[in-house]
Amino acid sequence: MSTSIHRLDLAPYGITLENVHRNLSHAVLYEHAIRFEPRSSIADSGALCAYSGAKTGRSPQDKRVVKHPASENDVWWGSVNFPMDERGFQVNRERAIDYLNTRERLYVVDGFAGWHPQHRRKIRVICARPYHALFMHIMLIRPTEEELASFGEPDYVIFNAGRFPANRLTEGMTSKTSIDLSFEERQMVILGTEYAGEMKKGVFTIMNYLMPKQGLLSMHCSATADAQQEHSSVLFGLSGTGKTTLSADPKRRLIGDDEHVWGDDGIFNIEGGCYAKAIDLTPENEPDIFHALRFGSVLENVVFDDEGHHVDFHDTSITQNTRGAYPIEFIKNAKVPCVAGHPTDIIFLTCDAFGVLPPVSKLTTEQAVYHFISGYTAKVAGTEMGVTEPSATFSACFGAPFLVWHPAKYAELLAEKMREHKVNVWLINTGWSGGSHGIGARIKLKFTRAIIDAIHAGTLASAPTQPDPVFGIHVVTEVPHVPAEILIPEHTWADKSAFASTARKLAGLFVTNFKKFESGVTAEVQAAGPKA
Repeated sequence: MSTSIHRLDLAPYGITLENVHRNLSHAVLYEHAIRFEPRSSIADSGALCAYSGAKTGRSPQDKRVVKHPASENDVWWGSVNFPMDERGFQVNRERAIDYLNTRERLYVVDGFAGWHPQHRRKIRVICARPYHALFMHIMLIRPTEEELASFGEPDYVIFNAGRFPANRLTEGMTSKTSIDLSFEERQMVILGTEYAGEMKKGVFTIMNYLMPKQGLLSMHCSATADAQQEHSSVLFGLSGTGKTTLSADPKRRLIGDDEHVWGDDGIFNIEGGCYAKAIDLTPENEPDIFHALRFGSVLENVVFDDEGHHVDFHDTSITQNTRGAYPIEFIKNAKVPCVAGHPTDIIFLTCDAFGVLPPVSKLTTEQAVYHFISGYTAKVAGTEMGVTEPSATFSACFGAPFLVWHPAKYAELLAEKMREHKVNVWLINTGWSGGSHGIGARIKLKFTRAIIDAIHAGTLASAPTQPDPVFGIHVVTEVPHVPAEILIPEHTWADKSAFASTARKLAGLFVTNFKKFESGVTAEVQAAGPKA
């Protein structure tokens, strides 16, 4: 095999270091991680165990976007996209490059974002840790030798300086961590964090900007395809709602677990790998994910024993946010290339810890837009200090931290495609029934799976429904293999007055959250929300 394609001159970026490794294999990156990263080890499953240092999750408050005349009118400025000036970006980039020039060796990963050959983007990652290189070698779509040889100039470059901090005196900095993106320079700079997920979500943010400019809908969702046909379905949901678990369906072909684009000829995955939560992972509950975490995968911030390197997936002493990254082809029913036809069904997942949303409801187009922009789920009592009752969480388009345009832009694209392709939209509660958290019980996974199966089989498209008096959604009252008594939430509560007051409370939270989006949607969408 020729090695010339694995050599790269980084001088155009101001990097003069000669010891640069481009697109190393998994095996060689393992070797480098073990040799040069003191804490890296190999689990008994064969996965590389790596550690992200002080930061074990994303730092959304430290994300910055350059405010430039060419793009500033496209960006949804505020609590998601904090502006920075061009000089501040240049200072941080220079700081990152200076740091990278001091390392003994650097790693370059060249790969693609997007499986569709006409819409994919070329991404280059420059970093100092083999763990980061392996992570992005997994998460980007890996070029063939021929594609790597003709890769040329990338569309976007990520300079990952890892733990090297930002200077807090730089204009616009609020901490030693800064994740900066310039659409004009087509570059991203990472300072003060070694959490690998910042690179993955940085690429998604880039695609969230570029795809809508072409009339394509970028989506924070998982997607599966029918085993015989090209028809697909997509599942939206925030962390803890079951998006990854439910997309690992042995009866379906996996398109991807997290990031997709809906284009003119169907959907395609943005990524070449999956990045799953590893907390409490077991071979019984999630066998496909468990067995995918083998040689060629990364386990992040997990704890294992010294004797056998057996991972304890229940140990949260480092972080609750333990993760595993693996190539999508490690899932045996993955559909590679990761493309499929237009969705027949859209599924919104919510873990309603208030226990008042039904296990499954059918939504009108206007209701779908309302709930898409709302992006609701709930935290349960006891997960955070001082939280004694369920807490509502709203994340626009089920992925607010990664949006660039105003949520209405994505919602408009969703509505257009729903109407054009006559897609059914469903709201599924994977949370509580019979009472709020602490009183009721979590809806059994086997019932949620039965609901998903019925959706994919087309059974629910003609199933009987009844309107919910508070939320207005159409509650499905008959689902094969699901007890009828749990389908109407009020019927599962012993205290009917408590149910009514809790439902009104949650409806009020919806209404309050949606006020900030009202100016960007139609009167019909505004009217499709719950009645507080």
